[in-house]
Amino acid sequence: MTRRVRLWVLLAGGAGLAALLVAACLDLPHFGGDRHPYGDRAVHASLARQTANTVSSVNFDQRAFDTLGEMTILFSAVLGCVMLLRQTRDEQRARPEPAEVALPVRRYALVVLPVALLSGLYVIAHGQLSPGGGFQGGVVAATALHLLYLGADYAALERIRPIGAYEVADALAASGYLVMGIAGLIGGTAFLANTLLPYGTFNTLSSGGTVPLLNAAIGMEVASAVVVLLARFLDQAVEIEEESGT
Repeated sequence: MTRRVRLWVLLAGGAGLAALLVAACLDLPHFGGDRHPYGDRAVHASLARQTANTVSSVNFDQRAFDTLGEMTILFSAVLGCVMLLRQTRDEQRARPEPAEVALPVRRYALVVLPVALLSGLYVIAHGQLSPGGGFQGGVVAATALHLLYLGADYAALERIRPIGAYEVADALAASGYLVMGIAGLIGGTAFLANTLLPYGTFNTLSSGGTVPLLNAAIGMEVASAVVVLLARFLDQAVEIEEESGT
């Protein structure tokens, strides 16, 4: 393809995108109102499906397909980092040196670790009821594990986060999200449609239909992805060295 043809393709695509943006902007609601039609519809749909947290209803029900795209972006980013930060032929693993951490910081890290981990799991489990959810809780749970690096040492952290297991968990969580979407198609509705399970009783853990399951899948995927991502950076910072030792 010549440069001239590529330029015409770019211009055609840009013109089409500009037309769509203009059409979307012309149909936006008026500014300055005290109520927003999209907000009213989102809240109504959330209440109709027994989901107390409207944000989770939007993320895992009304626009669950968009959330799939966000999860795929994170999955792809972690996969790219794993490929870029892998040990190369001119690198070797050195014995990690113990980190110099003040004793009060170590004690504080060990005390906070179980609290932070439980807080992350709580945020994931209650995503359909209160602010938070899989994205936020997954990050909290993953970073909580790394307090062991401050509270103990790098070897202790390695023992509680076998990278292979977290990589498998990341893939399983992403696949589980897709499987629930495909189940909607098999059931005769739409991809990721919230019609597979009963909506349950409002403001309980079992409410929201498939929202809690999709939220849990996202929490598992985010937590596993962050653990794998931080592990690769820590490997580069603590263990992997060039063969020359520089």
